[in-house]
Amino acid sequence: MANIVVVFHSGYGHTQRVAQAVADGAGAQLLAIDAEGNLPEGGWELLAAADMIVFGSPTYMGGVSWQFKKFADASSKVWFTQGWKDKLFAGFTNSATMNGDKGTTLTYLWTLAMQHSGLWVSMGILPSNNKAATRDSMNYVGGYGGLLTQSPSDASSAEIPKGDLDTARAFGERIGAVATARA
Repeated sequence: MANIVVVFHSGYGHTQRVAQAVADGAGAQLLAIDAEGNLPEGGWELLAAADMIVFGSPTYMGGVSWQFKKFADASSKVWFTQGWKDKLFAGFTNSATMNGDKGTTLTYLWTLAMQHSGLWVSMGILPSNNKAATRDSMNYVGGYGGLLTQSPSDASSAEIPKGDLDTARAFGERIGAVATARA
């Protein structure tokens, strides 16, 4: 079994719920970035020991949250020593609108992984893009490079669509399978 860590920031609980679903599917450990953009004690060591790192951030104003950005900037110390070189990476984001410029956030996460000389794992799940598709369908938001989820701005984290959470678990299963095959 591979050692997988999901490192994420969640401002209102939605991204945390998605992170939990990804972690459940992958058999991964969660590592939350706090409201000040910091990791808990031992967080950097946990990431150093991981076979795979999964990044998660809400999409705010077309990009990652400032708390996630602070974490990413702090990872430059790891970058300098190439401490995450050849690790597997994946990523996900949530926003209030169906598009919400989530692609920009996912591109940021991918770029961060590439700067660390990492290897990116894509969704591997076709989108539900036919007339029969509903919000409860798998990959309804249609991500390829990573997981994209949506929750209305006036919805609690308990109201994330079932299809998005099912997709998050399935993405986690893919992450777990790829990481285990490589370990």
